[in-house]
Amino acid sequence: MTWNEIFSRTGTYLTVLSATVIALSLVANATGFGQDFRTFALLILPVVLLVGVGTYLRLVEADIEDAWLVIGMNRLRHAYLELAPELEPYFVASHHDDEPGLLQTYSYRSRVGLTHWLSGSPVIVGIIDAVVTGVLTAVVCQAVGAGVVLRTIAGVLAALAAAVLLGTVGYRKVHQVSRDYRPRFPS
Repeated sequence: MTWNEIFSRTGTYLTVLSATVIALSLVANATGFGQDFRTFALLILPVVLLVGVGTYLRLVEADIEDAWLVIGMNRLRHAYLELAPELEPYFVASHHDDEPGLLQTYSYRSRVGLTHWLSGSPVIVGIIDAVVTGVLTAVVCQAVGAGVVLRTIAGVLAALAAAVLLGTVGYRKVHQVSRDYRPRFPS
């Protein structure tokens, strides 16, 4: 169910974002990127960004919940093996509730690579949120009369700051949970 929520929330956000891009393009076509376009963009982009940040935070929490569920399944396998040790050759996932056991159940490896982390839903949504932040910043700069170079620099810096902020928030949430966790059946 957690995976279903992760995919559903990500899909919903991407649908909202896609609809926003289409609406922005229609308004831009009708107004020639004029003042009416900027007004529309300034009204709609903050809403999309709020939805995106809320989605990002929930996805981080859902990933943490998913890890807890994997730990629970590993503990159940441990209990099965206490009752019937002869079943061990039939289990392909871990029966330990520590980090190596969690990673073995997730990926059948002792280590998860960078590509695994970068392809996760929270990271993808966080990157999109950072881009939306940069675009919103550039539109605000344009609305107050900033030149192309200034609004481009401001947009890029805002996107980078948003990516760092979201990454830091996500990392801290995961790190806090893992720091406070004590396995009962370590490898």
